[in-house]
Amino acid sequence: MAKTDPIHAPAADHAPVPEIHPASAARWNDLVEVIGQCAVANKCWCAYWYLSNAGYKAGWGEGNRLALQQRVEAGEEPGIIAYVDGAPAAWVSVAPRTRFDRLNRSRHFAPIDDLPVWAVNCFVVAKRFRRRGLLPVLARAAADFAFARGAPGVEAYPIEPSDKSAAGDLYLGTVKAFRQAGYDEVARPLPRRPVMRLLAGAVAAQKEAAPAKRRGAGELHREG
Repeated sequence: MAKTDPIHAPAADHAPVPEIHPASAARWNDLVEVIGQCAVANKCWCAYWYLSNAGYKAGWGEGNRLALQQRVEAGEEPGIIAYVDGAPAAWVSVAPRTRFDRLNRSRHFAPIDDLPVWAVNCFVVAKRFRRRGLLPVLARAAADFAFARGAPGVEAYPIEPSDKSAAGDLYLGTVKAFRQAGYDEVARPLPRRPVMRLLAGAVAAQKEAAPAKRRGAGELHREG
């Protein structure tokens, strides 16, 4: 593995605390380990977001894998890999929105303004790490990854699960998970598909406010 400075993502209640690294060429095998366990993801390889429908379907499986590998090996760092206790546990696709041809062509998810946001649009969690509360942690880690690279905000397109939801729908993430990660709904182009955002400025304000709250609580304690 590459010697990169890890991000220790804050965990939700009872969720493991993952170590976050960019999806670099040195970590490609770890990414394969995560995606390769998932029946749909190991055919898609996030090509759905980058390619035309024809290209995506033609590459289903090996072709799509090679397309993602080329992005990783070119140094794009198209997302993050989360590790729990040293084991590859999850992948999140996060990159500048303009890189995703699917979003550039979308009628429902056309840009809502001119802010050059990054898009958080796919989660894959390895089987043994599912149902452990990782999604909100990963959603926030993806935002922090983007902010560290100059993104003014991140945007997601999650789903409100229902009885009609297909297994593949959950790769988008859920509204509940993004809300727990601090994202706000800014539009709802489809009944169960909002656009949710987290802005870098809002996160910075929260961090600045936290010490002040702690100081205030300490003063009250001393006065008591």
